[in-house]
Amino acid sequence: MSYDKVDVPESGQKITVEAEGEEGLHVPEDPIIPIIHGDGIGQDVGPAAQKVLETAAEATGREVNWMRLYAGESAREKYDENLPDETVEAIREHRVAIKGPLTTPVGAGFRSLNVALRQTLDLYANVRPTYYLDGVPSPMKAPEEMDMVTFRENTEDVYAGIEWEAGTDEAEQVREFVEEEMGFDETMHEGPIGLGLKPISEKGSKRLVREAIDYAIENDRDKVTLVHKGNIMKFTEGQFGEWGMEVAEEEYPDEEVFAAPDSLWEEQDEVDIPEDAVMVEERLADAMLQWMQLRTDEFDVLAMPNLNGDYLSDAAGAQIGGLGIAPGANFGDNRCLAEPVHGSAPKRAGQDMANPTALILSGRLMFEYLGWDDTGELIRDAVEETISSGTVTYDLARQREDAEKVGTSEYADAICENIEKLS
Repeated sequence: MSYDKVDVPESGQKITVEAEGEEGLHVPEDPIIPIIHGDGIGQDVGPAAQKVLETAAEATGREVNWMRLYAGESAREKYDENLPDETVEAIREHRVAIKGPLTTPVGAGFRSLNVALRQTLDLYANVRPTYYLDGVPSPMKAPEEMDMVTFRENTEDVYAGIEWEAGTDEAEQVREFVEEEMGFDETMHEGPIGLGLKPISEKGSKRLVREAIDYAIENDRDKVTLVHKGNIMKFTEGQFGEWGMEVAEEEYPDEEVFAAPDSLWEEQDEVDIPEDAVMVEERLADAMLQWMQLRTDEFDVLAMPNLNGDYLSDAAGAQIGGLGIAPGANFGDNRCLAEPVHGSAPKRAGQDMANPTALILSGRLMFEYLGWDDTGELIRDAVEETISSGTVTYDLARQREDAEKVGTSEYADAICENIEKLS
């Protein structure tokens, strides 16, 4: 594909699919990787993360050729629109990319630029590893017990954006249908009412749970927990749980995956699980918020519908010190778009003070997807060494008496120095 306002690197090769219709990527040692710096503090953390990821790749014998793309504010300046077709198609063509935080302006035509990218590219699994880094201040007594990976369905649920504003003709049409045709008039209050749909499909549920189970098997995790509110929303979240358990029971051999009986309603302290098998269980979403704090070390991989995943992954991030260090990535079939969990914090933009750790560790997740595990491990070790030594940005420095407060770019330089020392 030719591009109008995107500069394609002169060197480097595209990441491609091994064979049409098959899983697996062909990853060269010098890939072209699209990057969107993002809005707000994206202008600070984007270049900082880019430098760290570049240094780590070079330290492990590889070379990243960055392809700068635009979305949000930078796209409005360059294209006079928020999400240009070029940006979407460049990510589609090159398959693996990374982005900073984006802000959707009022009246932009999108509910969320982030959601629009996920849905347009069918990036159906939002994956957020949550693990503790030594030296990060945390409100928990034992934050090191957190080592959890959340799989959040990324395209359905209330994020599908199917809703009608109170007082509009459309809302009244839906209300009339629900009351008169479907017989739910007892739940409809008089006066204006906003209405929305919560689609949860068998296809969307099963492919998400399948990804979570495969991850657990490949990474020697003991358990996958399906988290939903199926005791109330029986035909949406409840069916997510049913479909998820069907995947566990029907698609994997017994010695590989064990579907725990009645795990939603009862404790499973005494379950005879085949040796080395991954246990798949269910938990209610509200109770899970408690168990994450009281029994943190009992959970490995969580899989859940979109809204639950949003809440629970943020809550998990809080336990290890906050969203400023929480990485994430969106995955589809042979496709990855890495991104941090935090927002764009426009008040801090351009001040060289924001913490780029979340974007850097999102890059680690992206590299691991490419099969560059050694690069990813080097990034984590260098970030942890930098933080534990006390060299941190303002958000962590204000919580530590022994800290040396540095700017975004200086913090990135310190991580690069540690990469060189550790490699």
